[in-house]
Amino acid sequence: MKKPSDTETPAPDSDGHYNVEDLLGLGSHSARKSHYPALLERIAELEAERNRYKWLFDNALHGIFQGDLRGGLLSCNPAMAQMCGYESPGELVQSIVRLREQLFCSVRDFDHVRLSLLSEGQVRARELSLLRRDGQAVDVALTLLRRPDLGPEVVEAFVADITERQQARRRLEELNQELEARVKDRTRELREANTGLRREIEEREKIERELVVAIQSAEEANRSKDKYLAAASHDLLQPLNAARLLVSTLQDRPLPAEESGLINRVHRALEGAEDLLADLLDISKLDQQAIKPDLTYVDVDDLIGGLAGEFEPVAENAGLRLQVRSRPGIVHTDARMMTRILRNLLTNAFRYTETGGVFLNVRPRGGELHLEVWDSGVGIPADRLEDIFREFHQLSAPHTGGRKGVGLGLAIVDRMVRMLGHRIEVTSRPGVGSRFTVIVPQAAASQGQPPARAAALAMEPHSLAGRRVLVIDNEPEILVSMRALLEQWGCDVQTAENAEMAVAMQQADSIAPEAVLADYHLNDERTGCEAIYTLRRHLQRDVPAAIITADRSDACRRFLKTQYFPVLNKPVKPNRLRALLTSLLS
Repeated sequence: MKKPSDTETPAPDSDGHYNVEDLLGLGSHSARKSHYPALLERIAELEAERNRYKWLFDNALHGIFQGDLRGGLLSCNPAMAQMCGYESPGELVQSIVRLREQLFCSVRDFDHVRLSLLSEGQVRARELSLLRRDGQAVDVALTLLRRPDLGPEVVEAFVADITERQQARRRLEELNQELEARVKDRTRELREANTGLRREIEEREKIERELVVAIQSAEEANRSKDKYLAAASHDLLQPLNAARLLVSTLQDRPLPAEESGLINRVHRALEGAEDLLADLLDISKLDQQAIKPDLTYVDVDDLIGGLAGEFEPVAENAGLRLQVRSRPGIVHTDARMMTRILRNLLTNAFRYTETGGVFLNVRPRGGELHLEVWDSGVGIPADRLEDIFREFHQLSAPHTGGRKGVGLGLAIVDRMVRMLGHRIEVTSRPGVGSRFTVIVPQAAASQGQPPARAAALAMEPHSLAGRRVLVIDNEPEILVSMRALLEQWGCDVQTAENAEMAVAMQQADSIAPEAVLADYHLNDERTGCEAIYTLRRHLQRDVPAAIITADRSDACRRFLKTQYFPVLNKPVKPNRLRALLTSLLS
């Protein structure tokens, strides 16, 4: 009989597997076998471990498979085959050549699983449905691990059949629905059995319905009021703007003393109407919470400087002193609302001060900035300090500068301060004066980079004579008043009601405008922004332009902020219009 050779090729077992010792050339007939007892012992342990894991793989209760996300199954255990309705793992492996379409019920589920694996390397207990051989779905909890050592998208998966759990969940939902139905039936029986209780419930429901109707009516009334105020503000501000511009034009002309006095009275009356309308609109918006703070990092020095320049002519006209002491500092607040707060406080200070002056001061205190407005006016009694912040509440004063408000300025201040999360304090002595203090937390300089302070424009030396300005507005009265005022300043004025008229005017005239002032709301739901863009495209250059609007809504303000157009609200104050025009032409 022939003896096996040491170099003879080892044969696999009945399952097609090679023993570890055969692969190493240490078969049962090897002459070298007796020389490696420790190696043989380790080989035996490995064989036992391999057999143990193979037994676990073949007899596991849950499905296990290895697959390629770009292709199909590479291997699986009997439990996986049984779960999918196949007789053997080999049959399942041969049948599934595309995991995405052949194994997963939902392609979307597969794509989500694949993205999670590629980004995180594993997916744990993801509940989804797999396809059985008969086309039915089986609910499973799938856990997958990437095996980049075996391939870029090779995964190993552990699959738990949760069909019974899902069925139990659905059964529980059915039981809950049945229980709810039984409760409803029992409730109906009790309601029918107790006539008196039913009457009481019906009466209560009737009252609730009436209350809902009343609430809806009140809400509708509020909405109607807001719409009315918004429409009224635009419709009232348009003629008010035209009147203000015409009166300003007359004020700059040499008139007899009596007529000049009448013009000044008309001017003060229009200012009063403008302030009243603006205050009513702001109170309405604040009460309806239609104003949302636009919090930014604000340079206090710039803020105080702007207010000082605005109120210097007011102090001069009233024969009072205005002292300003500012300090550098950054605060996190809404610049527009904070300006309105301080402007209202300064207006009140000048209104109730007959002699002396007003002091605008910035005082740092323990991480906070105190923005103070002092006056030497009539003062406020101690028992009236809380009342002054109520709307339509006004102290009587012997001197009001020819104008009298309606008691809304401080009410607006109080609401805006609370909306911004700041504090306001007031101290006063009758006959001596008052001090209003707005307390704002100071931000670190590194927290915000507020815009660089713009250089002050020297308006007096800058002449507007001969500068060509185009005004676009759909209101003929506004065009007439703007032309009169601008021509009095020496401007060469063109007027148009829409973009088409403006373009046609430029086609007929070889001299292009140096600046454009456009109303925001034009006819046919067009806007001044569109008119400016149309004109710029026609002229093929960026003509300096600004928007003038009676729309004071937050939505309009935020939109115009994104368009980077300077904005001036109607009614237009001539000094602000001149400053804006000077800025555009500079």
